[in-house]
Amino acid sequence: MVEDLIILIRSISAFIILMIITRFLGKQTLSNMNFHEFVTAVILGAIAANLAFNEKIQILHLLISLGVFTVTSYLLSKIILKSRKFRMWTAGTPTILIEGGNILEDNLKKNNMTLDTLNQMLRQKVIFDYSEIEYALMEVNGKISVMKKKEYQNVTLKDLKNGVKGDLKFPIELIMDGRLLEGNLKANNIPPDWMMEKLKTRGRRIEDVFYAVKGSDGQLYIDFYKDKIQHPIDIE
Repeated sequence: MVEDLIILIRSISAFIILMIITRFLGKQTLSNMNFHEFVTAVILGAIAANLAFNEKIQILHLLISLGVFTVTSYLLSKIILKSRKFRMWTAGTPTILIEGGNILEDNLKKNNMTLDTLNQMLRQKVIFDYSEIEYALMEVNGKISVMKKKEYQNVTLKDLKNGVKGDLKFPIELIMDGRLLEGNLKANNIPPDWMMEKLKTRGRRIEDVFYAVKGSDGQLYIDFYKDKIQHPIDIE
């Protein structure tokens, strides 16, 4: 009877501790886990399970392990926010699976993905014909994102007002975290001076930019660190 009560208390304690840790690590851990967050979740789950049922291991040792892995994951998440190179190394980068309606077989192999899996993921997005797809990407969280060709996209009010013009192009990231992505500029024949001139007309520097991308419609979108929003809202 006493042993059953101890296991009950340990199980409830393990559940509460995991809830606190998950809350501490943030919402990202719940929605789109990258590699290090997945590993952390598996390890924390194993430690919590031992805390609940394994009476041979001292509770203090388990709590120390939980603390170490929680702090390590938290510090890694902060480093990832600051360093794009580290973020790419730990989380990876999206992979193009379909371009212009053509399947990129080598990229499928790199992601250990079969055609059956690809077809299933496309059907879940109500896409049954490859010819409708301009780009399909495998995101770092394992999900697939699709950009349809212009003629297969839903018409918006803006399209009705201005008319449909030109072909869609893949968005080009130009600045991220205050740093110029020179590789993207060079690959797309965009001179750095062009980007500098766009910022100069706005009275800003590269260091002021959080994110800049040349959209699929060819327009430049820039988001600055200071958006001059007086009362930002974060719904809890």
